[in-house]
Amino acid sequence: MSPRRYAQGWGALSLAVGAVLVSTAAQSPDRAPAREQRADAARDSTAVVSVDGCAGATALCSDPLHTVALGGDRVLTGRPFTLGPGASGSVELALRTPGVLADVNVTDQRGRRIAGAQNADRTRWTSALPLPAGARYAARLVVDGAAGGPHRARLDFRTDPAPAGERLTVAFGPEHGGTYGVGMPVTAELSHPVPADASEARRAVERALQVRSEPHVEGSWYWVDSTTLHYRPRTYWPARATVHVHSGLDGARIDGGLYGGPSRPLSFTTGSRIEAVTDVSAHAMTVFRDGELLRNLPVTTGKAGYRTRGGIKVVLGKEPLVRMRGDSIGLKRGSTDFYDLKVHWATRVTWSGEYLHAAPWSLDSQGSEDVSHGCTGMSTEDAAWLFHTVREGDLVRVVNGYGKPMTPFDNGFGDWNLSWPEWLRGSALARDAADTADATGPASRPAAGALDPTL
Repeated sequence: MSPRRYAQGWGALSLAVGAVLVSTAAQSPDRAPAREQRADAARDSTAVVSVDGCAGATALCSDPLHTVALGGDRVLTGRPFTLGPGASGSVELALRTPGVLADVNVTDQRGRRIAGAQNADRTRWTSALPLPAGARYAARLVVDGAAGGPHRARLDFRTDPAPAGERLTVAFGPEHGGTYGVGMPVTAELSHPVPADASEARRAVERALQVRSEPHVEGSWYWVDSTTLHYRPRTYWPARATVHVHSGLDGARIDGGLYGGPSRPLSFTTGSRIEAVTDVSAHAMTVFRDGELLRNLPVTTGKAGYRTRGGIKVVLGKEPLVRMRGDSIGLKRGSTDFYDLKVHWATRVTWSGEYLHAAPWSLDSQGSEDVSHGCTGMSTEDAAWLFHTVREGDLVRVVNGYGKPMTPFDNGFGDWNLSWPEWLRGSALARDAADTADATGPASRPAAGALDPTL
């Protein structure tokens, strides 16, 4: 009844739904008026829904594997069927004859609705995500716009369990249940690498890693390397928002014989929008909460040879006491620049050891000149106030300076230094991942030896 066709893409699955109207109206020799004939035909007509299953990128779709007869207002359920493990991609319901899919409701075995969307003329519905293997589904359809409509049907089917083997799981960050600043990105660490040339697999992963915020904001994933993704909104998170992160990878085919496994979801909230702006040329830091000025602080930043990085940084953590040594940045003991100090009220902004901290030894220079080894120094009182005002994820912006720009990923969360078009180029859904993400690139954190603090 339906022509054979090739499946598109790896792991493709197509459920093709075609309504074929067969008139059973009696033909009277007296010939009733045309309007009455059409009405009789509509009451007595039957629709037949056929379903094809496609498995694998090179396999041909078979002739219809499943048929459901629809008549009048009755709901006729066809025999359940199973789709093989190669058919674990998205589900497509396509109407092949005149009419529209007036309603499509696909649910899993727990009664959860499968998200999907129709095309403009409402003749095709496609699920938003691949279907996990080893699960049962029910599709309830209403076909309208043809004689005898609306017609209703229920299609019960299942997907075969995934073959034995390793599973791709994901660990989300930051820590679940916390409250963070509006600059905190979501991180996803994959248990198995997905190389840059596996663009379809990367798209499948991105579609399955779902981020939802209240209130809603536009956002996107960025492939930092083959096992690390970051997610950020177009602009910062709203203040006092709730963010939910969920993996739909469990049971989904990723690439070849690799399937997704279960992963823990993540939820967190954001606090007030706190932003500390350091104007290097003015030797001053201005701190804002939700756009309102909180305090102006005289500071000192990196001197020549140790300039403080410019751009947008995110608070990574806070330590009330840190030992800082000059040999951690290559200074030899006994040199005039060497230091070995216990530093109070240290707020970290890079993994390599840049802090905002108390520097009582440089009080005479704060507000007038740059004398540090890259950190932002201030009085003990101001450092303690800042320490207790900011939280992880809050924004620290350095302007009008002389240092190198903050890098996006290899030394903290420099994600916000990329423009939105630049950020989208790191998404496999926005363009080919092979052009935008280096599978052997740096991870979001450097090696352990690069975590020593500067002063």
